[in-house]
Order: sequence, then C-alpha cells, then structure tokens
Amino acid sequence: MAFVLRYLYLLALVVWIGGIAALGGVTAPALFDTLSRAAGPAGRELAGAAFGEALRRFHLAAYGAASVMLASLVLGRILGPRPMHFGARTAIVSVMLGLTLCSGLVVGRRIAAVRAEIRGPVAGLPEGDPRRIEFRRLHALSTALMLLTGAAGLALLVWEARE
Repeated sequence: MAFVLRYLYLLALVVWIGGIAALGGVTAPALFDTLSRAAGPAGRELAGAAFGEALRRFHLAAYGAASVMLASLVLGRILGPRPMHFGARTAIVSVMLGLTLCSGLVVGRRIAAVRAEIRGPVAGLPEGDPRRIEFRRLHALSTALMLLTGAAGLALLVWEARE
C-alpha cells in the first residue's frame, strides 16, 4: 500500500508541475504566436481567451493533484510508518494549493471580469487606461503565482528524487 500511495503522490506532483511547464513554456507561446500571426490583434485576443480557458481547466486538474498528494501523505501516515518529513511535505503541498486557489479563484476571476468590462482587445486600450493597467498587474500576479507553485513543486521533486 505504501508503494501505491507514493506512486500516486509522485504522479500527481509530476502532472501538476508538468502542466505548469507545458502551459507556460509551450501552450501560451504557441497560441499567442500562431494566432497573432494569423489574425493580428484579433488573433491575440482569441489566444488570450483560449489560454484563459486552458488555464481554468488546468486549475481544476491542479486542485485534483493537490487532493491526491495530500490524501496520499495522510493515508501513508495513518496506514504505515509516517512518511519522512511529513509536516514539511504537507506544508509545501498546502502552500502550492493555496497559491493555485488564489490564482484560479481570485486572480483568474478578476481577469475575466476586467476582460468582460473591456469588451474588446486589451491592447486596443490607451496605455494609461486603468483597465489596461489592472489587466497587466493581474497577468503579472498570475504568472508569479504559477512560477512560485512550479518552484515549490520542483523543490518537492528534488526532495523525492534524493530519497
């Protein structure tokens, strides 16, 4: 049973950090480059909408991964010898989940509200428009939250690889 729990924990961790890498390193650049080239500013707006939906769905997968990881740690503690550094691992996964919840439920919703308020391309707004400034701030915050989550996940992965 310990093997199954550890396997599920590692699988969920790899899916979570792999998803972050795939979204940020592959999906976003591919969508924005391809659609911008094909349709200009309208393509960029479409890419933003498509990536926003991909990110929304990824957040759901990340919530599931966090649940699997936390359940695996807790069940491992209950059913067998306490996992090494149980408290630290549980804390890191909890922080990762908190960052992801903030990104998905707070920042993501606020970005969607700003986009709905604009009713057109963000790039079409004047540089000093408060909605454009807010969108950029939220985008930067979303990126930072994902980077922090990915860094914490990579730290866990290094920790796991060393054991």
